[in-house]
Amino acid sequence: MYAISLDDDGAELRPLEPWRADEFLAHMDRGREYIGQYVGLPDIVTDLESSRAYLQSYADKTATDTGRIHGIWVGDKLVGGVILRVMDVPQANAEAGCWLEPSAAGRGLVTRAVRLLIDWAVEERGIHRVEWHVSAANAASIAVARRLGMTKDGVLRESYAYRGKRHDMEVWSVLAPEWRAGRQAPQGS
Repeated sequence: MYAISLDDDGAELRPLEPWRADEFLAHMDRGREYIGQYVGLPDIVTDLESSRAYLQSYADKTATDTGRIHGIWVGDKLVGGVILRVMDVPQANAEAGCWLEPSAAGRGLVTRAVRLLIDWAVEERGIHRVEWHVSAANAASIAVARRLGMTKDGVLRESYAYRGKRHDMEVWSVLAPEWRAGRQAPQGS
């Protein structure tokens, strides 16, 4: 289909489609513990059937213009992904998210991939507000929100029940005019 370069080291952003269910499951298996610290995805994708179903749900969202999913590859290895978990084009709102296996952490890949996703959402689909929901304990994901120029809107106290515990969730966002202004400024990764 297509691939968009994320850096000079061969990292790419590509569509993550149902026919890649085997590869997606292998990726989840490699990163299950690390990814599952804050994200429920490894609890959803547990076998080939659930892997295919999860990717199909995003193929359906793509077909109805209500969400997107892309994988991050380093060479030929799927190491993470970015999503528009929710995309409401009539209301011009979306929620972005991400995950990454430990072998690819600390390289700025998620930040670069989400920038591309937000650029597309704002410029191609007319999204006005992009949200980022993150566990208050997930410092790495909060750092991504900051690098993306997002503003912390608030904390949803104990709003996320996960693995037998209630977690505080922070909501960050960026508005289209802020995004465009930030894209004019010099960017770090």
